Amino acid sequence: MTWVEIIGWIGAFEILLAFGLNSFQRISSDSYSFQLLNLTGGALLIINSAVNKIYPFTFINSVWVLVALIALWKRYRAKK
Repeated sequence: MTWVEIIGWIGAFEILLAFGLNSFQRISSDSYSFQLLNLTGGALLIINSAVNKIYPFTFINSVWVLVALIALWKRYRAKK
């Protein structure tokens, strides 16, 4: 297994972990842990899809990361 495949699997696991934990009410969708799992998972999937030249997947994960960044920023600003 190449480093790109490993990164892709880790990213996929993180996003599915966030989804599962949220679905079973272990974490809330506005928690730092949920958003950080989505952010890092999406970023790893961007690397995987860009290296493999799967650009629609790169695009959707870029949007995924952007949404997570905005959510984290709003949460950070609300805490101030």
